[in-house]
Amino acid sequence: MAAHRGRPRDANRDRALMDATLTELQLHGYSGLTTAAVARRAGVSTATLYRRWRSKEDLVVGAARAWAENLGPDHDNGDLGSDLGALLRDKATALEGPSGRLLRAVLGEAAHNRALADVLFGAFVIPLQERVFALLERAVERGEIPPVADPLVVAEMVIGPMVSHTFLVPPQEGDAGTTPGTDIAERLLPYLLRALGSREL
Repeated sequence: MAAHRGRPRDANRDRALMDATLTELQLHGYSGLTTAAVARRAGVSTATLYRRWRSKEDLVVGAARAWAENLGPDHDNGDLGSDLGALLRDKATALEGPSGRLLRAVLGEAAHNRALADVLFGAFVIPLQERVFALLERAVERGEIPPVADPLVVAEMVIGPMVSHTFLVPPQEGDAGTTPGTDIAERLLPYLLRALGSREL
């Protein structure tokens, strides 16, 4: 077997570049981000950056993968209300963390950048869809709800309100001490259960 040539990639340097990319995206958005600014913030040369990512687009796609949404494990909590409530709270936490900050910064670019849109779909939408499908299947098996004709629509009913409320709705009076995602998660749960025909209501 041929020996590997060159030095292995430095994981700490990669992480510094991903951290710097997220910060620059938050400050300047996709259009204002430059590879030079990212390299400077990470404390590396642009040559080091380009050895890892060939372009600004590749860099941002790499950041999207690095900050992919982590919704946590899908535990069976015993009933649909508990399962769905846990998912909504996990989604709120994700939107308020690094993955949510990245999503906010690049959504506009993803509308006309297919490579970025594909990565965002795989990193942010697919994990949520899979968890929704699993908890719905359990609820049907328990007899809590009738079979769901279109589980994808249920996933959209989670994603849409959570993202729009967290990213677009300004804080209201009396919201001090709460986060937008947590607020909408608690308010959305009974409506989703009603729409699914849950016998818990």
